[in-house]
Amino acid sequence: MTIDTNDLLNSILQSLERIDYIHPEEIPNIDLYMDQVTTFMETQLRSTKRYEQDKILTKTMINNYAKNHLLPPPVKKKYSKEHLLVLIFIYYFKNLLSIHDIETLLKPLTDTYFQTSDNFDLSAVYKEVCHLEKSRISSVQEDIKKLWNESSKSYQDAPSEDQEYLKLFAFICSLSFDVYIKKTIIEKMIDSFAEKTNDK
Repeated sequence: MTIDTNDLLNSILQSLERIDYIHPEEIPNIDLYMDQVTTFMETQLRSTKRYEQDKILTKTMINNYAKNHLLPPPVKKKYSKEHLLVLIFIYYFKNLLSIHDIETLLKPLTDTYFQTSDNFDLSAVYKEVCHLEKSRISSVQEDIKKLWNESSKSYQDAPSEDQEYLKLFAFICSLSFDVYIKKTIIEKMIDSFAEKTNDK
């Protein structure tokens, strides 16, 4: 592939090293009104947007999450630190999972750890997940490099003027297949978990 395409991949791989998350200590310990919640999320998650005009969360989204039982209702129109942690989980899940699957996945968390006085609370759950995800970045980078190298060896017999596009297409197909397989696994695990929960 051309040097431009290689540069793009290297830039993307380097950006993975800069992936960060909202640290629990960055979340206000005071309850927030809706406008404050949307402003906070917009500020903290701005770097995750694909396009500048994209919205991280809107009032309508948050109201729908509460209506669909993904998010516990606010207290006197105010949202706690735990509400914000749940909203962060929803934000990352919503591009991959259905509303129903997110509710199935989050309900045990909100039932058990939402606004509990125990030492092991929703912040502890969130911190552990973030730690696990950060620890995987280098292995994800290596997997992407391997797929890239395999794709760059494909379509050797294709017309030379089409090879760059076809190799890029192969690479995107490989990444998409990974996402498809992992999404399928996630859905099957959620379905299995839901069945066991319903059997109790």
